[in-house]
Amino acid sequence: MKKQQIRNSLILLLTAFIWGVAFVAQSVGMDYVGPFTFNCVRSIIGGLFLIPCILVLNRLNPQRVQEEQGQNEAKRRLKRKTLLQGGIWCGVIICVASNLQQFGISYTTVGKAGFITALYIVIVPILGLFFRKKCSPSVWLGVALAVCGLYFLCITDGFAIQLGDFLVFLCALAFSVHIMVIDHFTQLVDGVKMSCIQFLVCGVLSGICMHLFEQPQISSIIAAWQPVLYAGILSCGVAYTLQIVGQKGMNPTVASLILSLESVISVLAGLVLLEQQLSVREMVGCVFMFAAIILAQLPGRGKKQETV
Repeated sequence: MKKQQIRNSLILLLTAFIWGVAFVAQSVGMDYVGPFTFNCVRSIIGGLFLIPCILVLNRLNPQRVQEEQGQNEAKRRLKRKTLLQGGIWCGVIICVASNLQQFGISYTTVGKAGFITALYIVIVPILGLFFRKKCSPSVWLGVALAVCGLYFLCITDGFAIQLGDFLVFLCALAFSVHIMVIDHFTQLVDGVKMSCIQFLVCGVLSGICMHLFEQPQISSIIAAWQPVLYAGILSCGVAYTLQIVGQKGMNPTVASLILSLESVISVLAGLVLLEQQLSVREMVGCVFMFAAIILAQLPGRGKKQETV
């Protein structure tokens, strides 16, 4: 069991690295296409990329396929229904989250977007309250530090929050719900299949918005092929699937801690690849938020209470 947790932790760490660099791809992609167009194409690519992966995994694990085929029709029907529900719910939520993030990146820096997105590490334990899981004092201290961090990161001298920062904050809320939904469904269905469905759903929904609010052009999409392929194959197809696989059997709060390292990687990627630098004030905000991320994961003293 311990080996599995170590393996899953490494999988989630790789996921965080891919996502951190993906902020650069998303920022560069916006130079060519609109947010809905970018997310439509990347999600469809991610979903289609997973179809052959599912076929290969089925061949590598024929015993699991035989076990599923050996189940009675009612059980198979229930499992298919649960898989479809999980994929649709995750697809709708990831569509909202990714498009909020994409719009937000248009108005803020890669580093700030990465750190604000990482607020889901604090939000996830708080959402646990709705499932009768109490937050430890360290979580509430983390919330206070996160608010301070957001102030230094996002609030200007005139006490005005930037539009991009606000959109990315809403994105963090949506990603928090996504983590909780994955935690529920990943115990019941095949994670790779659910990931495939979620991206196809996200792609279709983003495509509808793309045609309603944007004027997509094939030439622009082709011009953005590098960031689109990175975001589609690695960020969507690989990383989100790794998240689902790596989160299986893991405490969602611990999983979100590892995933939140994308914030640090996004700052480094933005600095190295885009030469985006944070001001001293913004760096102070990053320090506060990173401290909040760590504190949110410290276990409470009371072992008898169910805390997150």
